Amino acid sequence: MFVRTGGGRREFLKVAASGATLAALGEAPRAASAAFRAKNDRPRLGLIGAGGQGTWDAVAAARFGDFVAVADVDRSHAEKARDSDRVGKKKAEVYEDYRKILDRDDVDAVIVGTPDHWHTKVCIDAMRAGKDVYCEKPLTLTIDEGKVLRRVVEETKRVLQVGTQQRSDHNKVFLMAVALVRSGRIGKIKKVTAAIGGGPTSDALAPETPPPGLNWDLWLGQAPKVEYTPRRCHSDFRWWYEYSGGKLTDWGAHHVDVAHWGLGKDQTGPTTIEVERAELPIAYKDGWPTVSDRFNTVATFQVKATFADGVALVIRDDTENGATFEGEHGRIFVTRDRIDLEGGAVSSIYKDPVPESLLRELRNGKPLDGHMENFFACCDDRGKPASDVWSHHRALTTCHLANIAIRLGNRKLAWDPEKEVIVGDDQANAFLTRPQRAGYEVVA
Repeated sequence: MFVRTGGGRREFLKVAASGATLAALGEAPRAASAAFRAKNDRPRLGLIGAGGQGTWDAVAAARFGDFVAVADVDRSHAEKARDSDRVGKKKAEVYEDYRKILDRDDVDAVIVGTPDHWHTKVCIDAMRAGKDVYCEKPLTLTIDEGKVLRRVVEETKRVLQVGTQQRSDHNKVFLMAVALVRSGRIGKIKKVTAAIGGGPTSDALAPETPPPGLNWDLWLGQAPKVEYTPRRCHSDFRWWYEYSGGKLTDWGAHHVDVAHWGLGKDQTGPTTIEVERAELPIAYKDGWPTVSDRFNTVATFQVKATFADGVALVIRDDTENGATFEGEHGRIFVTRDRIDLEGGAVSSIYKDPVPESLLRELRNGKPLDGHMENFFACCDDRGKPASDVWSHHRALTTCHLANIAIRLGNRKLAWDPEKEVIVGDDQANAFLTRPQRAGYEVVA
């Protein structure tokens, strides 16, 4: 991992040279997760949602367990994962309906890589079936889904790791940035910026006949029934509010999460949401799109979420992807390949290394392993994962609130983070949940 310091001359420093020990930065994957590699009775796994991200997660999980089943509403995805030498190894059973996996007594845990609008229901069903769950981000389609998931985790005592891997990235840049902020290296924080990039737009898209092997009705799930359009499906689902939240939940799930983490706001949320600018790609009325043949999530935006202590979190599309913490004595910018340090943080890392105890505390007491290692370690010791449902729900609530404000004509919202309701606005509160198609409801 490398740190770049600010100032008149740019220089690159290995973090180890800052005085932090290799132990404090995390060595090769080890600890409880290693037990899974040594056991003869490796955990038996199911993959639910075998598209690109789901398969990527499954490859990581296959280091610790063996896939015995794969489910996907697109049979070509399921068969590809089954036949992969790194996932199913031509042995896993293939299903269209994920519940067939949950019915199996020989499945210990599942990896969930479905489109976003299926995450909550699959996770709930899996945990109630006694399975531990690794689920891709964003975990929810609505704020109320997060409340339900939180309750089900508490009721079932199952492990639920969210796929926000920046909390466990192998080069530790985000962990180190958060540790520097939380240990006061740049003083009191005045402002945080989460830059997450803009969303795409599209021309009008014509419906087509679903390809063979794709169960389009099952793919839609709780979402409204519409004709199949290729760019509603698979990776482009992110740009439709029916199935996701656009960039605000796709990348917001990463950098807004880092902002909450650094500010110590994992168990709370903002008190106001203000849209400083936003451009929706189509016209909306009363919070709903007026046309159905093109992408409808916000394309460009700048939203300010202010916490009770006065600290502002600005979510924007138009600066370098990453999170920036601005304090009284300096500034820290962090993205996936580096940290930029300016001011007090620069000299402090030489004089006073970040202690390993703080780094472990920021990861719920767990060793500084990678994200999938962390999941299997928690499956083993029943601990809280690095990216847990409580912290993720709070960060994603900020993202969902930003989308609600934009959809309602850039309306300013007052949020009560204790009661988790929008104050004095019945129309906005109605967007804490969504109408759900019969037969696919998320059961509380």
